[in-house]
Amino acid sequence: MKAVEIKPDIFWVGAVDWNNRDFHGYSIKKGTTYNAYLVRDEKTVLFDTVRQGFKGDLLHHLRQLIEPEKIDYIVVNHVELDHSGCLPELIELIKPEKIFCSPMGKKVLLEHFHRPDWPLEVVKTGDQIELGRRTVRFIETRMLHWPDSMFSYIPEEKLLISSDAFGQHWATSQRFDDEVDQAELLAHSAKYYANILLLYSPLVEKLLAQVQADGLEIEMIAPDHGLIWRRNPSAILEAYQRWSSQQARSKAVIIYDSMWHSTEKMAKAVLSGLQDEGIKEISLLHARKNHRSDIMTEVLEAGAVILGSATLNNNIMPAMADVLTYMKGLRPKNKIGAAFGSFGWSGEAVKHLNGYLEEMGVELVGEGVRIKNVPTHETLADCVELGHSIARALNGTAGR
Repeated sequence: MKAVEIKPDIFWVGAVDWNNRDFHGYSIKKGTTYNAYLVRDEKTVLFDTVRQGFKGDLLHHLRQLIEPEKIDYIVVNHVELDHSGCLPELIELIKPEKIFCSPMGKKVLLEHFHRPDWPLEVVKTGDQIELGRRTVRFIETRMLHWPDSMFSYIPEEKLLISSDAFGQHWATSQRFDDEVDQAELLAHSAKYYANILLLYSPLVEKLLAQVQADGLEIEMIAPDHGLIWRRNPSAILEAYQRWSSQQARSKAVIIYDSMWHSTEKMAKAVLSGLQDEGIKEISLLHARKNHRSDIMTEVLEAGAVILGSATLNNNIMPAMADVLTYMKGLRPKNKIGAAFGSFGWSGEAVKHLNGYLEEMGVELVGEGVRIKNVPTHETLADCVELGHSIARALNGTAGR
């Protein structure tokens, strides 16, 4: 591939990882990119590097534009190893005058690489450096999604280099938002937000408010993963506003695992009850047949989360425990929910599912439905009625 000019004398020089399918527990079915950017000016700057194993791609792109030894500065917006994996080798080659990082960035760089001899220079929010015709202004974005994270903003180009915000895990031969299908782009962006940034939604809200208050003009957003937003950066800013406020739609997600299909029958009966009351957007997700990260994406804008499990060893099914442990860590808000499940002789699953929902701050609709052994048409009526109750509650709370 070739380096891509995204603004005059500003280039994408990163790497495309076509084969990666897992990102620390997040399923990336279409790979990812590790974006790095080069600005040529009186001072030439490299923004971030790439994951270990992709140094050759980065150097190939750089050498199309400049001999790496002539790069003056490196900016480390984020120390996570998908962006700094080959940083030591690049520093050895480039021998930069300065390496700019946030206060926490310096701490994390030293803890990762143990190189106090590197020319690290700390920058804070509002600090800026002069490159010649351009300046770079820094904005700390702590815990989005690491303590060291920061943005780099080039006001002359109205360009925001946004580190791990506003990205997607999606390997493509295209580099820009207007070169791909918009629905798929937003779907990848939603999955990225649901699985990486949802936990930090209050901080995202504050950051977006700060950007608005500062009157930051943004014509292009260049994230560290996925496509660059050049045609319509407002689309992703508006989506982040919506996702960070965790606005709920009139949507229900039923997540379940079944041993001998009894709980599955209950799940379908709950779905039927939801439909009876006019809920049109419903996802029925088997916990063993859908990846936790895809389930979490469906949960992102759902107003109702409904959990079902057979009882196994006085507890819930293992796949449900996996999904719910993951979900609890991401702290979804503004949800209502309920639980159901079948059992043979003890029947604790519903109690445990309710416990997970309560720990996540989900407002329970009823105590849940338990059915012993195989449900009948008559006993499934309780599941249909549970669907009715959830739908009525959802219609009263969606968008709150």
